[in-house]
Amino acid sequence: MENPLENPLSWLDQAVTWAPNWVISVAFLLLAAGVAVTLHGLALRLLRWLIPASYEFLHSLVSATQALLRAALVIFAVALTLPLVPLGTEGKAAIGHWLIVAFILLLGWSCTAAITLASDFYLRRTDIDFSGDPLGRKHLTQVRVLRRVAATLVIVITVAAALMTFESVKQYGVSLIASAGAAGLVVGLAARPLLTNLFAGIQIALTQPIRIGDAVIVEGEWGWVEEITGTYVVIKIWDWRRLVVPLSYFLEKPFQNWTRQTTDLIGSVMLWVDYTVPVTRIRAKLEELAKASKLWDGQVVNLQVVDSNERALQLRCLVSARTSPEAWDLRCEMREKLIVFLQEEYPGALPKQRAELVEFNRMTAQAAE
Repeated sequence: MENPLENPLSWLDQAVTWAPNWVISVAFLLLAAGVAVTLHGLALRLLRWLIPASYEFLHSLVSATQALLRAALVIFAVALTLPLVPLGTEGKAAIGHWLIVAFILLLGWSCTAAITLASDFYLRRTDIDFSGDPLGRKHLTQVRVLRRVAATLVIVITVAAALMTFESVKQYGVSLIASAGAAGLVVGLAARPLLTNLFAGIQIALTQPIRIGDAVIVEGEWGWVEEITGTYVVIKIWDWRRLVVPLSYFLEKPFQNWTRQTTDLIGSVMLWVDYTVPVTRIRAKLEELAKASKLWDGQVVNLQVVDSNERALQLRCLVSARTSPEAWDLRCEMREKLIVFLQEEYPGALPKQRAELVEFNRMTAQAAE
């Protein structure tokens, strides 16, 4: 007679003789998984009850890891129950193999969750001001880009480790590496864009040529860096369109970054006026308008004659603002108000076409003489 201590489920095998062994095994494995899910639910409720409501981070940590812990308990319960079920050696080996694969995927999932939680915890301590905090935007860009790169590497390693547990895939991988033939070359060429952008993301996170919230000009379009992923950058253009650019673009081609060191920006307004214009009076009016504007940051205001031709003078008005959007609005405001000032105070100073009119008959008579 079989000792019940060696196999606690032997009595079930003897009692339920009408059911196949695999049905009994599946039923008890599912029962073990159900018990694990139930215990996890009870423990989760107890934790939420014990943790005070003021500890928001702990509550968010419990919520973020509840699915991970539930999966871990299910795998652990099934692994403990597997040796006890009345199943053949091959069946146990197959289920054990899939448990190993599930455990590897669980480890990868845990690493990804840890990276996300660590980055979110760091960002919680950093108050990001997109309008005037380059250091905060630098930290935000580094954390987000490095988080995506690290998560991508973890996923690739996890999937590779899980696939290598299968003998057929393992042999194919070893033979592919050993042969280093045309197939390996094709795979390398196919993975080149992914690897290029992956390493570009790491370099951008470290060198910071662009950051989230930067005002840039790319391919002739002006906008803000809205998102930096592991392979591309999303730029929100001024008219709310989105320009999607590969990460490698910012390492291989030139572009303009208006907020690289600081968000302050000098805007320029160009005006064509007649030679009779009183430049000193317009310069004083520009200073008056800038001081009255809420968009001016109080640093730069100036007017210069920068060009001239046979018809008119060109004036350049410089005004500064705290951010690039404010600089654009300030330029439009100064342009409009200066034009109104010229129309009301000096209409003769507006650009004009000069011409001399001569009587046609007198010209004909003089030509006949």
